Amino acid sequence: MAPPTTLDTYQGIVGAFADFLIAAIHTILYERGIYPRESFLSARKYNFPVRQNRHPKVCKWVVDAVSAVETELLKVVYCSLFLSKFNYSISLAPLGSVSRVAVVVYSPDCQPLERFVFDLSSFPAVPPSEAITTFEDPTSAVSLADLVEQFRAAMQKLAFCGSALGPLPTNCSFTVCIELKPDGEAPIDQSSTPWIPSQPSLQPNVKGENQGTSDATGSGTIGKDLGGVKTTPVRTLEAGAFLLEVWVEEGKAKANSSSDPTSG
Repeated sequence: MAPPTTLDTYQGIVGAFADFLIAAIHTILYERGIYPRESFLSARKYNFPVRQNRHPKVCKWVVDAVSAVETELLKVVYCSLFLSKFNYSISLAPLGSVSRVAVVVYSPDCQPLERFVFDLSSFPAVPPSEAITTFEDPTSAVSLADLVEQFRAAMQKLAFCGSALGPLPTNCSFTVCIELKPDGEAPIDQSSTPWIPSQPSLQPNVKGENQGTSDATGSGTIGKDLGGVKTTPVRTLEAGAFLLEVWVEEGKAKANSSSDPTSG
């Protein structure tokens, strides 16, 4: 049997995105110097040369992180996943739909410097029971050839992001987040999950809160580090029902560090 040439289910679209996200994370780790360059192998993905970290624990961490993202997308819930270079946790937040996935780069003192944002807000909204059901509208089917071309173009942009973004300090870490939609409802049962909230400054505003609202502990302000001070578009990927926007946000901490003549 010939391999399929289209993706015509929501599960197929999510699986294609997850596969792309793994390659994108490895590329970001390489380009932004999170790990030594000699720890990466040369490989090919989407008929394009890419880098992949060779350390088994790093590879497993990335696969596990993306698997957690994929699970939440298929559940069609809206959670906040918090995965760091040194820790593994998932932040449980309001129930709803996944809006964005972000790879956040932190300074050595845990200040967010950059966010690589993958906006999924235009993905089709499909109940979990219909995830493997063929789309009713034939125009929603995604051509694999077109999608590979879109992924290749996005990987090319990510592979050259380092020169546009400038150098980072040494010993940075990173996090993978799933952002929550504002109108999501809190989950009922938290007893069986290891999830914890991400820091307030990277939490999207919910239920009418204004950006900069103080969190309950007073340790930060809600959403103050979202959006950054500079945004660089990477690519809009569109094929059938698959619509994904990718951009990079450079945070206030990075701008302040760059303007400080005593830094670095």
